[in-house]
Amino acid sequence: MEYLKILDMFLYAIPSLIVGLIAFYFFKEHTKNEEGRRRFILQKDLKVNALPIRLQAYERMAIFCERIRPSKLLTRVNPSTSDKESYESLIIATIEQEFEHNMSQQIYLSDDCWNIITAAKNATIQLIRKAGLLEKVNSANKLREVVLTEMMEKIPPSDAALSYIKKEVSEMW
Repeated sequence: MEYLKILDMFLYAIPSLIVGLIAFYFFKEHTKNEEGRRRFILQKDLKVNALPIRLQAYERMAIFCERIRPSKLLTRVNPSTSDKESYESLIIATIEQEFEHNMSQQIYLSDDCWNIITAAKNATIQLIRKAGLLEKVNSANKLREVVLTEMMEKIPPSDAALSYIKKEVSEMW
């Protein structure tokens, strides 16, 4: 008889357990969906707030690429003396100073973009150093002349970086 009472209690408890398990499952799924929805809203808000900052970083690096373009750099930075070594150092220091001024922008750019910009800076410096090593370059004005004529024949390294910046910005939309 006691066995039947236990069996009856168990049979009455089974529907309660099933309802409890179903309620637990639905509650768990509901909280999981709510958490995902909140995370999505947070990410959406972060993107809305971060997009102008990222675009500003790309703009600043585009300006940097324009400013280190040899044709613009050499017309902006005039030699103070006729010594080619001091002018070469002045140009390189100007490039480095521009780069250091914009160094914080790397946290908003992709690693590939930052590496291409850095490579463009280094290639521009290398181009100026190579021109300074030529025997026909004996003064600051001759250095300017050689670099400018060489750039008429070649595409400046900063153009590749600028193209990559444009490509990345177009992919953001």
